[in-house]
Amino acid sequence: MTNIKSTSQSTSPNLLNPTFDKFFIQWIALGAIASAMLVAAQPKLFNAVLLLDVWLLGYHHVISTYTRTIFDEQTRTQHRKMLLWAPIVTVVFVVALSQGIGLWTLTSVYFYWQWWHYTRQSWGVSRVYERKAGLAEPSENPMMAKFVFYLFPAWGILWRSAQQHETFLGTEFKSVPVPEIAAHSVGIIACAGVIWLAFKRYQAWRRGEASPLHTLYLASHFMVFGFGYLLIGNVTIGWLAINIWHNAQYIAFVWYFNNRRFTKNSDASLLSRLSQTSKKWQYFGLCLAASSIIYFTLSQTLALLIPPIVMYQIINFHHYIVDSYIWKVRQKPMQKTLGLVEQK
Repeated sequence: MTNIKSTSQSTSPNLLNPTFDKFFIQWIALGAIASAMLVAAQPKLFNAVLLLDVWLLGYHHVISTYTRTIFDEQTRTQHRKMLLWAPIVTVVFVVALSQGIGLWTLTSVYFYWQWWHYTRQSWGVSRVYERKAGLAEPSENPMMAKFVFYLFPAWGILWRSAQQHETFLGTEFKSVPVPEIAAHSVGIIACAGVIWLAFKRYQAWRRGEASPLHTLYLASHFMVFGFGYLLIGNVTIGWLAINIWHNAQYIAFVWYFNNRRFTKNSDASLLSRLSQTSKKWQYFGLCLAASSIIYFTLSQTLALLIPPIVMYQIINFHHYIVDSYIWKVRQKPMQKTLGLVEQK
């Protein structure tokens, strides 16, 4: 969800309404952190919390991607390459890594790719909130703000790499050897950047030019990445906090996109009917049921031929590739759907 270039002002700073935005910004982040804190305090609960995360959010979040690619003829045609060729490339890549070097490579690639994927998604959401604020000029240097936004998660992944954990998600894991001094140095710069950004936002508030929702979203971004990578000692429990946040955020955003796309039940398709606000629970229920059936079927078939880790990483990596393609907001129709330009 990146590359937003429109400069037109939006009519509302909210994605949907205050209730939705409070849930999206505040409660998802707090719920993710609380879940990880619970597991950190009671490690025996890890498997139960992970199961709920994977079943209710993880599977569902991957399936949500495909409401953007296969639910109607228009999207199937638009994203044909992602549906036909990307899976083949992904299977070849994953199988080659696992068979040529070892299964540990999949865990290691996943560790770094998911960090980038989560950070990019957060940046995309941040940009949407920034454009929705409708300010003529940002309150701080845009390039500097982007640098700080990315640098803070980079500090986290560098610190995790410097710790040299031997396992991640219960499997063998090898991280890039990063000197601790390098991670600490990046951390000092990142903290200075966050302080600078907070000061700029304070100045904007004093001038009456504040964008509260965007500022709150930035705070949630730094809070979740800081907690997940820096404050929790266990690498897997830290990942759990960020993963829950990412999954829930993605599910909610895709529903929001579909809700805006099919405003006033604009066609007779199943997705259009289910994307209406009055049908939100049916929408989530259908996605959850579909994801449960699909993953159960895969686990009972493909898992007989390939190790489960290979199967799951094929799905994850394909999702990452598709997601990086379908959320590039370069065309006016997409910008209008997201409410980044005036509807005419």
